[in-house]
Amino acid sequence: MSTKPFNDNFLKACRGEAHAHVPVWYMRQAGRYQPEYRKIREKYSLFEITHHPEVCAEVTMLPIRQLGVDAAILFADIMTPMPAMGVNVEIKSSIGPVIDHPITCREDVEKLQPLNPTEDVPYILDTIKLLREQLPVPLIGFAGAPFTLASYLIEGGPSRNYYKTKAFMHSNPETWHLLMDKLGEMTIAYLQAQIRAGAQAVQVFDSWVGALNAQDYATFVAPIMNRIFSALKEEEAPKIMFGVGAGHLLQEWNKLPLDVIGLDWRTSIASARQQGVTKTVQGNLDPGLLLADWPQLKQKVKEILDQGMETPGFIFNLGHGVYPQVKVETLQRLTAFIHEYSTGK
Repeated sequence: MSTKPFNDNFLKACRGEAHAHVPVWYMRQAGRYQPEYRKIREKYSLFEITHHPEVCAEVTMLPIRQLGVDAAILFADIMTPMPAMGVNVEIKSSIGPVIDHPITCREDVEKLQPLNPTEDVPYILDTIKLLREQLPVPLIGFAGAPFTLASYLIEGGPSRNYYKTKAFMHSNPETWHLLMDKLGEMTIAYLQAQIRAGAQAVQVFDSWVGALNAQDYATFVAPIMNRIFSALKEEEAPKIMFGVGAGHLLQEWNKLPLDVIGLDWRTSIASARQQGVTKTVQGNLDPGLLLADWPQLKQKVKEILDQGMETPGFIFNLGHGVYPQVKVETLQRLTAFIHEYSTGK
């Protein structure tokens, strides 16, 4: 076990409880901006890292040691469970997930296999167990949401407009809902297994759901998201939702049985509160500002902190992930400033 006192500020903030300072962690806080990570990647691919629990735990731990953040997030990819479902996926550098046989019809959907986490992804669960022995902060597990996973499966990779996904959704609604059901059941099983292995919170990444309007979201996506979070309701681990460009969906998310809503940089915390969001909010610095000069970055961070600290439930994060060009020293300085500013020091 870690000899450091356990820092539970993040978990308290998730639940809207009193805590010592504003907790902070960063999406993609383990990654290519770290020299140590780049060295590991010389030897292992992303998927290979996740298949070696000791290596995966080390990558997950790096930002905890370097930055002093208040939570760790498991190092993996949202596509990690896909091979076990029968999807041949490759994570290509500078591109992202690429699927060799995209879904085009009901037969393709019917071929998807259910996930048995203990048999299919034991290395993920072993990594979580290792981390719980070492971490002085809470561990966040995660999964991709059905819409975002479906967009990769149908488009064959990243997309700018998701026209194939939208066409499939509207033209084949029954098959679409079957796809949502299969991916939803996988998400439930995967997150439950992570929690039972030791993850103390979980985040669902619906990264690209902002491509849908509110009506289509309510019809084609909301039912499965409600099922996922309802199935996880009895788990003590706080549940977080995050998507990009999804400010118009906040009222839909606020209805879900979850604990924390992650905001991207397009929607201010004040705006989310004005829309009736009463849950804990997480966010939402534009990651591009991590490349700006310190005075400008500091001023923007102050604005976010001032808005966030108006209510008890607030976690500082980025509005998306850390860019590879960011300096480790910038994140170290930023983390220290957030802690100092939020305690009045």
